[in-house]
Amino acid sequence: MNAKQRRVQVLRKLAVAAAALVAIAFTATAQVQTQTTVTHEPATHSVTVERGTIVYVEGNNVVVRAEDGTLRHFDNVPESTTVTVDGKQLNVHQLQPGMQVERQTVTTTTPRVITTVKTVTGTVWQIQPPNWVILTLENGENQRFTIPKGTKFTVNGKETDAFGLRKGMKVNAQQVTESPETVIAREVKRTGTMPPPPPAPQADVPILVAAAPVAKTEEAPAERVAENLPKTGSYFPLIGLLGLLSVSLGMGLKAMRTRKA
Repeated sequence: MNAKQRRVQVLRKLAVAAAALVAIAFTATAQVQTQTTVTHEPATHSVTVERGTIVYVEGNNVVVRAEDGTLRHFDNVPESTTVTVDGKQLNVHQLQPGMQVERQTVTTTTPRVITTVKTVTGTVWQIQPPNWVILTLENGENQRFTIPKGTKFTVNGKETDAFGLRKGMKVNAQQVTESPETVIAREVKRTGTMPPPPPAPQADVPILVAAAPVAKTEEAPAERVAENLPKTGSYFPLIGLLGLLSVSLGMGLKAMRTRKA
């Protein structure tokens, strides 16, 4: 085999491989066609509000006192978690004890139904109801399909189940599945207010020092001579004394007269 023949053989192999790839792609698209639709139902919203006061901040750990007085520990708070204070976004390292914080959680619940329709067209080659069917597809390939529960087949415009199929029938098989599910989305808003500033220092006020009271020294009053006799005194002794003097004087005068006579 010369070089030209080898080149032709390689080109043929490449063409066969390319045709095989095209056939595989065509078969894959011709086997089953899938269409999915999503139907949303009215959503419901709920709002939860939690308030508290920051009492401790250390690194990425925060302790908040809730309104009911309980302490809630938030460990390893990520840097992306922020609190809106006066229009600014503060991260965990900018929080301060005494700040009033509020977390508002808006939960949106949306029910939806996912409807999946799978269709395949072919000619019945073999059927084992209600488990499986072998169809000859449009490209001439036979392929076996498991028949899911509830699968309906359309034959000449009429709908039937697996038990109504016969070999040689050209059918259009369609499987419809509905999967209800609920989508829950949460939006968290964090706001806060800075702690009140410390009270301003009071103006200088002179300090009054109370002096120790000085003991007063009072002079003892001089004894006053009683000008009047005490109420307990009596004039009888004085009268007696005067009487005694009068008697003595009379006796003296009488004695002098006797001597002269």
